[in-house]
Amino acid sequence: MGSLEEQIAHSAPGLSHVVRVGLGERSYEIHIGEGLIDRLGEEARPLLGKAPAAVVTAEPLAISLGERALAGLRAADVEARMFAVPDGESAKTLETVSRILDFLVEHRLPRQSVLFAVGGGVIGDMVGFAAAIYLRGIDYVQVPTTLLAMVDSSVGGKTAVNHSKGKNLIGAFHQPRLVAADLTALASLPRREYRAGLAEIIKHGVIRDAELFETLEERIEPLAAREARLLGPIIRRNCEIKAAVVESDEREAGPRAILNFGHTIGHAVESLASGSGMLHGEAISIGMVGAGRIAVAMSLWAPQECERLRALLERAGLPTRMPPLATEAVLARMGHDKKIVGRTLRFVLPEAIGRVVLRDDVPADLLANAIEELKG
Repeated sequence: MGSLEEQIAHSAPGLSHVVRVGLGERSYEIHIGEGLIDRLGEEARPLLGKAPAAVVTAEPLAISLGERALAGLRAADVEARMFAVPDGESAKTLETVSRILDFLVEHRLPRQSVLFAVGGGVIGDMVGFAAAIYLRGIDYVQVPTTLLAMVDSSVGGKTAVNHSKGKNLIGAFHQPRLVAADLTALASLPRREYRAGLAEIIKHGVIRDAELFETLEERIEPLAAREARLLGPIIRRNCEIKAAVVESDEREAGPRAILNFGHTIGHAVESLASGSGMLHGEAISIGMVGAGRIAVAMSLWAPQECERLRALLERAGLPTRMPPLATEAVLARMGHDKKIVGRTLRFVLPEAIGRVVLRDDVPADLLANAIEELKG
């Protein structure tokens, strides 16, 4: 396979990549390349047989990417129809999932049907959850169209909707049958949304891959500018990292929790700042800095390593300071987080670039100080 730098050196436009997620009978492949949406019926043919399909997408994407996916399925003689729902965290609710289920029931889609989630992480989470509960579970395919979804949320089978008390509190583990990441979708992605996806890429470097982190330090500006030859290899490496973690702990009983680096504080900030339109990746960027400072205060991590992380996030165009939120409100919102063990918050804290540890002994005053520091 070679190093990441070797993969980048041999990368070329049109080159496709395949990553396998090995989960026994729930195993599947991640396809990364150009034009996959237009060949969706061909890509998913082994799953479909003669079963009907439904494309579920976000309303802003229906005319562009949704129609392309529908045409790609019909070109392979797949009976397919499309349904569009609102996008954004505010729409990630049981009510929206109910609308998807109403559509499936209205058109009498049988248990052999396949759903195609065309969109970002919100669409992928909602469609995956609908697939998990419709007729006690049907197949679905993730077709991520944002960088964040390609490298993170589309892989691993975590599906959910939000509750008024916190993010992703209602959901199920339901693995997709295929992930088809079409790099051409990134061309039309708004600059801010694209950069939000870089946060998860940087996260993977911190938790598992020092080489990836070092490559990002060298190449973050061209990657932020969507340099074509970087996208395939970088996304592939991130999917390999995510796949390896999921294979070791599919249902987050232990090791998979390292993927939550930056999320304990980040989810609280994201939820409280939702009215300002803060994106998930932006909140996770802030959360990673907070977790890094906690690790320094607990003598787990060197201050200069924390500074490397902060500097890389800022070079990627991501925020490292918290918006004006009350420390008490952030702490209270964290109390509703899924990552509580018993009644204790569990943090993912770095020990070195490429290695993290799970800790549930962060002192309350130290945590409050870290949140205060994020405001400065």
